[in-house]
Amino acid sequence: MAKRPTITDLARISGVSVATVDRVLNSRLPVREETARRVYEAATEIGYHAAGLIKQRLRHELPEYRLGFLLLRGNYVFYSAFAHELELAVSQSPRFRGVAMIDFADSLAPDEIVERARKLGSKCRAVALVGPDHPTVTVAVEEMKAKGLPVFSLLSDFAAGIREGYVGLDNRKVGRSAAWMISKAAKRPGKVALFVGSHRFHGHELREIGFRSFFREQAPEFTLLETLVNLEANEITQGTLVNLLASHPDLVGCYVAGGGMEGAVAALRQAKPTEMPAVICNEITAVSRAALADGILTMVISTPLAALSRELVDLMAHAIETGAANAPGQTFLPFDIYLPENI
Repeated sequence: MAKRPTITDLARISGVSVATVDRVLNSRLPVREETARRVYEAATEIGYHAAGLIKQRLRHELPEYRLGFLLLRGNYVFYSAFAHELELAVSQSPRFRGVAMIDFADSLAPDEIVERARKLGSKCRAVALVGPDHPTVTVAVEEMKAKGLPVFSLLSDFAAGIREGYVGLDNRKVGRSAAWMISKAAKRPGKVALFVGSHRFHGHELREIGFRSFFREQAPEFTLLETLVNLEANEITQGTLVNLLASHPDLVGCYVAGGGMEGAVAALRQAKPTEMPAVICNEITAVSRAALADGILTMVISTPLAALSRELVDLMAHAIETGAANAPGQTFLPFDIYLPENI
């Protein structure tokens, strides 16, 4: 039977004295954070029985921050999953003890988003929002910044040069990737449809730019239809796509650049076209996974929510601790691609 690690073993592995380990365990006297963390890492490595207690002591010394997040439509599977990952990232942050305050906007209306953002800002040290690039939002971000509140844009950028930073995907590359797949997967050249949630979503605009530029440069034999706005609503997406399939029998591809994926899948199942177009949607859920398996969707481009949440929370803490950035920037995360053969 293996010998249980002792405090002497822990001191030796940590490279400190037994007295120092005792101070870390019992908080008798102040110990430098770097030393305490070294003791904790050694305790974890050798399976020391009080490793959990040392971790508690470490977290007790951390500052406490309340962070605010405004997402869209809490009844959407994607945003519910996003909220869960944000809560997890805040609770597990190694640099602070935190509380995540999460709210959901019921619509894309700038006035509602600004009102909810201001309420969050009055209770939090930093906020991050999903919202449109609209003058009303820009003015509100400027006001919050003047009060020393860091504001981050999520998934789709807004108030560039004013907000603290953008965290999300490189949306132009997302659009070009969707176009590339349609050009390769379509059975023949023909018409291609594109849905965006709103032209006020900077991210959707960039996806549209990337999508159209790829076809213009690399696949001019395809004909792109006029961009359709679905307000990220499944009902609108479903009804519009059913009509498109009926009126354009030569529709060979479709990209839903924002929300509304469930509506697109429902439309394809309802219409049952003889020749299924190549269809690209966003975010992997039970619905999109089943649609890939059934040959309804060709590819799903997905946001790595766990990694994005950890990166965002770390940036928010950094902004609280160091103040506003001299040059507000952009943080792009690599997107995930799901195909029928890798789900």
